Amino acid sequence: CKPEVDQVFLSGINHVFYHGTTYTPADVAFPGWLFYASVNFVPYNSLWKHLKGLNEYIARVQNVLQGTPSNNIKMYWPVYDVWHDAKGLDMPLAVHHIAEWLHPTAFYKDVQLLQKNGYEVDFVSDKMLKINADKTAFLKKTREVIVLPTCNLMPLQTLRNIITLAQTNIDYVVIQALPKDVAGFNHLMEDRVAFKKLIDSLQFTKVNDDISESKMKLAGKIILCNDINLALEYLSVNSEASLTKLGLKFITSKNEGVKFYFISNNTANNIDETVSLNVTPTTITFINPLNGETGGPSYEKMNGMVTNLRLQLKSGQSIIVAAHLKAMVKQKPWAYINPTNKKINLENNQWTLRFTDGGPYLPKTRTLSKLQPWTDFTDDSTTQSFSGTAVYTTTFNIKGKANDYLLQLDKLYESAKIIINGKDAGIIWSLPFEMKVGKYLQEGNNTISIEVCNLMANRMRNMDINKQVWRNYHEINFVNINYKPFDASNWNVQPSGLGGAVTITALQ
Repeated sequence: CKPEVDQVFLSGINHVFYHGTTYTPADVAFPGWLFYASVNFVPYNSLWKHLKGLNEYIARVQNVLQGTPSNNIKMYWPVYDVWHDAKGLDMPLAVHHIAEWLHPTAFYKDVQLLQKNGYEVDFVSDKMLKINADKTAFLKKTREVIVLPTCNLMPLQTLRNIITLAQTNIDYVVIQALPKDVAGFNHLMEDRVAFKKLIDSLQFTKVNDDISESKMKLAGKIILCNDINLALEYLSVNSEASLTKLGLKFITSKNEGVKFYFISNNTANNIDETVSLNVTPTTITFINPLNGETGGPSYEKMNGMVTNLRLQLKSGQSIIVAAHLKAMVKQKPWAYINPTNKKINLENNQWTLRFTDGGPYLPKTRTLSKLQPWTDFTDDSTTQSFSGTAVYTTTFNIKGKANDYLLQLDKLYESAKIIINGKDAGIIWSLPFEMKVGKYLQEGNNTISIEVCNLMANRMRNMDINKQVWRNYHEINFVNINYKPFDASNWNVQPSGLGGAVTITALQ
């Protein structure tokens, strides 16, 4: 779930609902009452025991992103160009058809390029640009920029509003190309005359081969430039390019004297680099949104701005950077992961595998000479249909203590609660499958139990193979993604449990 949740946050959406959590009466058997278009986060789901990990992650990120968005670029959405498409009598902006109405537009291409170059972009509509003291509060006087991508049609009132804003409320308007005509046919001829008069009133002076500018009554300027990135560089609008050059995605928010960065690494690369941030803080704090761990990272400043900030994110990881703008915060140093060559490999240990909860039947307890997913044991048919919880347990010895230790699971199907020496060390539910466990370890003998929950898939497959009746949803009953009757009988058995290496590495 984590990449999907991260994408929601990175899109500026800060309130996550689960679609959905359906009600099931207590006397209804597995899988309960299901809604076909649902994540099914309910007690019947075998992942329910570990949902706490996802919930706490969402809560930590939502907590810091509920402030004021700190981006200063507002991109105009030229919807009248889309509506003007002559194909058919209407233009539904359907989410499944964005390749038709969104991807071909200059608006989309410009937004993609700006984000790639490290600019944060928000969007404004014709309605949001209306000149009204109450309705322009979103335009703060902090080097605000409105960007107009290439568009053919624009309402006359929108053009008036943009020019007025440039004269009174904001610093800059960047126009990729001047609109050609008014939108709509009401008062067409007189609106065209007024539209042309407004366009002609913009007296542009050539700055260089690429950029022309029109100075407004006060400090505002309207910039005409086919390359929006060039225009923003000319206006000295700073970006976070050092993040996006690494493939990282981010969003920022300000709240009570702190600028928060939520940074996500959904690339295939592990990153351990120094970056610069467009902020002038008194103190910086790193927050791990998975477990709440905090600390002060290593960084420098140049002209007040953050430079040489060491950012360490493995593929799949995210981090919250809290840049305190006023307060000096006392904190412990951030614990970067610096592994030593001391590693304990537990894969070939003797393990006990015990099934504790789930169904339709609990497979028998096993002693393993090598770590394996329980679905590898095809001699027992119950392992192929089981969905629920099983616990892998082994013991190991530690000689001497390190600053910390990193537990790493190679293959996990699907989530795990880690218990070391009887203490709950936390939940692993997202890539990379690892966590620090030093505070739970002791010199000498240690016991680790890894409680694994798998998907509901194998049990559902078994029910459909055996023609068990469970679909009880009204309307179209239970359908697949293509709105055809749902049938899991032809699914392959999904790997379940633990596989590959399990290591504990000493950290410096």
